[in-house]
Amino acid sequence: MFDACHHASNIDEQIPDTVSYNFNIRPILSDKCYKCHGPDASKRQAGLRLDKPESAFKALRDNPNAHVLVPGSPEMSELFRRISTNDTSEMMPPAASNLKRLSTHEVDLIKKWIKQGAKFEKHWAFVPPKLWPVPEVKDKTWPKNPVDNFILHKQEQYGLTPNPEADKERLLKRVCFDLTGLPPRLDMMDRFLADKSPDAYEKVVDQLMKSPAYGEKMTLHWLDVARYADSHGYQDDNYRTQWPWRDWVIHAFNENLPYDKFITWQLAGDLMPNATKEQLLATGFNRNHKITEEGGVINEEYRVAYVTDRTNTFGKALLGCTIECAHCHDHKYDPFSQKEYYQLFAFFNQVKEPGIQSTVGGPETYAKRPMMQITNEDVKGILKFVNKQDTGKLIVSVMGDSEVYRKTYVLKRGNYDAHGDEVQPGTPKAIMPFDSSYPKNRLGLAEWLFSRKNPLAARAFVNQTWQEFFGKGIVKSSGDFGSQGDLPSHFELLDWLSVDFMDHGWDVKRLVKQLVMSATYRQSAVVTADKLKDDPDNTYLSRGPRSRLPAEFVRDMVLASSGLLTRTIGGPSVNPYQPPGLWENATSGRGILANYKQVHGPNLYRRGMYTLIKRTVPPVEMAIFDASNRDQCEIKRLRTNTPLQALLMENDPTVLEAARVLAAKLLQDKSDAKDKIYKAFRLIICRKPNDKELAILTGYYTDELKTMDRKTAAKVLGVGEYPIPDNLDKVTIAAMMKVVDTIYNLEEAITKT
Repeated sequence: MFDACHHASNIDEQIPDTVSYNFNIRPILSDKCYKCHGPDASKRQAGLRLDKPESAFKALRDNPNAHVLVPGSPEMSELFRRISTNDTSEMMPPAASNLKRLSTHEVDLIKKWIKQGAKFEKHWAFVPPKLWPVPEVKDKTWPKNPVDNFILHKQEQYGLTPNPEADKERLLKRVCFDLTGLPPRLDMMDRFLADKSPDAYEKVVDQLMKSPAYGEKMTLHWLDVARYADSHGYQDDNYRTQWPWRDWVIHAFNENLPYDKFITWQLAGDLMPNATKEQLLATGFNRNHKITEEGGVINEEYRVAYVTDRTNTFGKALLGCTIECAHCHDHKYDPFSQKEYYQLFAFFNQVKEPGIQSTVGGPETYAKRPMMQITNEDVKGILKFVNKQDTGKLIVSVMGDSEVYRKTYVLKRGNYDAHGDEVQPGTPKAIMPFDSSYPKNRLGLAEWLFSRKNPLAARAFVNQTWQEFFGKGIVKSSGDFGSQGDLPSHFELLDWLSVDFMDHGWDVKRLVKQLVMSATYRQSAVVTADKLKDDPDNTYLSRGPRSRLPAEFVRDMVLASSGLLTRTIGGPSVNPYQPPGLWENATSGRGILANYKQVHGPNLYRRGMYTLIKRTVPPVEMAIFDASNRDQCEIKRLRTNTPLQALLMENDPTVLEAARVLAAKLLQDKSDAKDKIYKAFRLIICRKPNDKELAILTGYYTDELKTMDRKTAAKVLGVGEYPIPDNLDKVTIAAMMKVVDTIYNLEEAITKT
């Protein structure tokens, strides 16, 4: 039934034995028909709705003798006649709609579906996941856990075979970056290569998951989801002290807080019985949105904007749905009405906050009410994970509802002051009706979300987690499980993982280990001509994941391999090197972020996730490598490939300084030049160079030594603040620095292979 859910490959044009409405027909109707015959009543033509069987089977309004669908008879079905005719006056979709005509393959699918009875199904994402049986496979030696059975079963159906396991060096690099965001150290590489035991890889996985850096790595994606930034946004864009919430997220991942608690605390920690300060701090999740400090704004307009942001984030992040499309009108493609949008909105509409609380000011404006204060006593006790570095007052924006109930209305066309009908808190019925036994507040919403009958909570998180390790989700459109989203490439696997995740207490570390221990994950990333032809996008996972490192990890790799990295966990964000004038040319002139003040010393070498994010001018080196600007919830980053990225690696002071520092360290080793370059290559690329690579790099070093003069060397070395050793020859350092910098600029250096 689900064999037809593929992406672009030669396999796509096959017509399945049984045509599925969910996986074959709905996507066609959504793309070509729902614009005029879908859920949005305001745009519906001829009173016809093709997403509902009761409408699709009835007689046409203008021709009672004709029916849109006649089960078993395509020739009698007006839908088939209209999509297959060449008469432009009757053809659907009409030319004026600017929608493409159905392909021959699509017409054939609909014809066969009608012949087989034109059976409708509830959208797959709105049906609770089930624990499908683990499929049997022909090659019983390959699977290492049930994930592999599902993957191999589909590969065998289409004549594909998995790649062999990646070599130990590349596999170690992959799993280190995926679990910690950092490259392996030399001693770890040597131990893993020397360990011939069957559980050598599992020992490495366990070691990495116990590292504090694991929490940092897992947190990075959540910072995108939660639109975390260090400034309030809008025109003035002044500083905010929301970083203790980030410290909590790192702590929660390291402590393996179950996902249901992780989310419940963030949604409604303030409403928990006998709520602790930790649970209150977790609610900072829903105060990470932009907040204005501009005088003269309309208070209610901005307050509604904050509530809208929370509602949209809830839909995209936790449900994998484009709920925001029902903000101004009924959703055009999914069964979410505008009324249901504002019923969901009502849960977040009780927060005791104004649209504008204060204009730009001092530390008292770095958080907005409701807020909490973190004291020195707190960080010695219940909030010991917060890296508070001084005894000053530390405030954080958190959630807290008003004592007075605020009515919620449908807002006509989404306008803050155009009140329609009053609504009560509720949820989209197509997903799951809101049980009357739940409290009508955010805590009740969390209970609804984690009901075993909720079809989306587990699926959405499992899919995002899969995306983190395989480069894209089982549902590629990880923020849209609806009719316009991508179909799951492995539907039964997504269901199986989701149910298994719930059955094991929403255990995040268990899920992560399940994925990285699979044979699917461990495959070599080498792609053959045949695989490129049959599975160009690696939809069927017949090879290992290969992708460029995220922006923050490019920086982390450079700092860690050179030995510069400051490994402190948590604390305030920092300002590393940045080209002059960026902030100054885009500022209102008010607040402490009007001018860029670079840090010095160890703070200059902190991990990328701690770089201060000013929303109106996000860190340029991060933006070039596709980091989120944290303007709104982002489930999946763009992945571009531009010349700017190469220029950045060639000219970034951090990369050049790291090359200089590593060169100086190598020159202090008592070894010959070839051994020094061999070591540098291993530190950066995370594997041993082959003879040809080593010969080219050694030859380059020899040439640089011959041609480099002292004046040129001084210019080459004059980057960065880390001191240059006095006991080393400057020309020799500069020559070695050029070699190290060349290694940093290899594509493999910043690629997970």
